[in-house]
Amino acid sequence: MENQEPKIEESLQDEAPDQEPEQKKLKISTEGDEPALSAAVSGKSGGAERRPPKYKRRKVAIVFAFCGVGYQGMQKNPGAKTIEGELEEALFHAGAVSEADRNKPRQYEWARSARTDKGVSAVGQVVSGRFYVDPPGFVERLNSNLPDQIRVFGFKRVAPSFSSKKFCDRRRYVYLIPVFALDPCSHSEAEMARSDSGYEYVKCVECCEKGYKIPLGVLGKESVDDETKSSEVQSDISSNNCGALKVETLSSNGEKTPNPESKEEMTKSEGKFCYGEKEKERFNRILSYYVGSHNFHNFTTRTKAADPAANRYILSFNANTVITLDGKDFVKCEVVGQSFMLHQIRKMIGLAVAVMRNYAPESVIQTAFKKSAFDFFFL
Repeated sequence: MENQEPKIEESLQDEAPDQEPEQKKLKISTEGDEPALSAAVSGKSGGAERRPPKYKRRKVAIVFAFCGVGYQGMQKNPGAKTIEGELEEALFHAGAVSEADRNKPRQYEWARSARTDKGVSAVGQVVSGRFYVDPPGFVERLNSNLPDQIRVFGFKRVAPSFSSKKFCDRRRYVYLIPVFALDPCSHSEAEMARSDSGYEYVKCVECCEKGYKIPLGVLGKESVDDETKSSEVQSDISSNNCGALKVETLSSNGEKTPNPESKEEMTKSEGKFCYGEKEKERFNRILSYYVGSHNFHNFTTRTKAADPAANRYILSFNANTVITLDGKDFVKCEVVGQSFMLHQIRKMIGLAVAVMRNYAPESVIQTAFKKSAFDFFFL
């Protein structure tokens, strides 16, 4: 009997490690404390993980504004300073984007309502995505992680299928032009003549449509006079015509010698020009040629005429308001369209200004809508 007792003790010792049910009960009872521990640990790794795990991602639309000076546009590009790049970092540091989704906008369904070119600002831009917006104070957290040039106004809960790009049916852009830039008599010698390889190039109405540069020696003075006459024929130009074209001449050593009388007249005309009702009516008529559905392949880059993406629809284009900034008057050009291409608005404005200054006829805009290539050398 004495020999059997150790066997009993050994069997009891062997069974002791098998008491796992009790240990499982202990794990279950302490499981409620694990999330708090994990949250505290994850909080040390980065600001994006400092959120209670109970919060869920919400589909929201964020409204904000930015000053585009110093930025290379809205859309994120590798190696470029962009608005989206700043937003993505701010969303991460504000806890709206997890560490796993950082720099992966597709993971949180990122979308923008519009893109902007380098230096362009916005006062009503909208982006959307799935973010952790809780707890309260999401806007304040975002702004605290953004530079002063970017300010978030607020956000709105939207449907899961919402996309700020696809659900945006129109975009509005405002372009400010100095009033003197519309004066046909302002800085005429700099725009109407340029010296190149000993020649002076003068832009004529016919060549503007074809995109050619014609040396003055080939045209002769008669050709210059013909251009003036063709401009006078147009009823919309007669009131703003500055007379014959005044171009710089080249001396024997190749230096430019501007006409003193021309320079004096331009200085006077620049101060006299006013964007009155007559000028407003004419400029709005020029801008109205863009309204409707047209092929804008000549107003952008890297887009062929046969590409369906070149067809865009403009809802309205007007310039009815004059505003004063730092003592200078600017014409407010407002264009509304379904969508725009790269450089499209700038080229539209540039061509309209060229027509307004009598460097091209109004028919040149219709020519630019054709499928043939159009050279904007005079813009």
